[in-house]
Amino acid sequence: MPLQTLEPQRLYRQIAEQLRALMSEGEFKPGSRLPAERDLAKQLGVSRPSVREALIALEVEGWVEVRTGSGVFVLDRSTPGRIQTRSKVPDNEWGPLELIRARRAIEGEIAALAAAHAKRKHLDAMRDGVELMREDTERGIVPLTGDRTFHIAIAEASGNAVLVDIVNRFWDARRGPLFERLSDYFESAPSWRTAIAEHEGVIEAIRAHDVAGARAAMHNHLDKSHSRFNASWRKANPTELSFPPAERTRRQP
Repeated sequence: MPLQTLEPQRLYRQIAEQLRALMSEGEFKPGSRLPAERDLAKQLGVSRPSVREALIALEVEGWVEVRTGSGVFVLDRSTPGRIQTRSKVPDNEWGPLELIRARRAIEGEIAALAAAHAKRKHLDAMRDGVELMREDTERGIVPLTGDRTFHIAIAEASGNAVLVDIVNRFWDARRGPLFERLSDYFESAPSWRTAIAEHEGVIEAIRAHDVAGARAAMHNHLDKSHSRFNASWRKANPTELSFPPAERTRRQP
């Protein structure tokens, strides 16, 4: 069964379905390594980020195993209990990398509005969020509570309740299994320290009422966030979680 060019509609699910069918039909056998992301992207006529989202979905559902530094390998689903121990990705879950690109488009404009309208209370809330991020990172806790506080404070500074609701929905989407698993590979204390520095640039532009600067700073932050999640697998964390499992309850802000 040849790979088919796809149309961009919930793209990662279409890619995953094609790969799942090939594995079921034995074209990719248990234990074999899948083609590299760039090769799959070329054959399917899609972007590498979309392929990465599909591979993460297949890993969450127990079809493949990502071995950092080695590649993505097909699992033997005939092993007793393997299917039952895996999660099901909800049909309506957004792709993590696609979500970040949507956030760039919308939160860039939100930051620009915040620069025009922010009051002291909003700036204080942004700083509180960044400080909580810093404290949690140094304690080995995934700092999503402070991160959410920071981004919601910017939305509230825009003065638009609809935008606040949209940003809240973005953050709710981070709790899905795809984003959680991708975070396991590419989020670490050093990456969060880098993100904190990017946040500080956003705050400085908003504090200065620099509309264009705030938009650019938010774009810069989300562009770099996208790059971190789309880095080579060789740069991924080891199999062990980068933050201790007992501390990951803060993932639910």
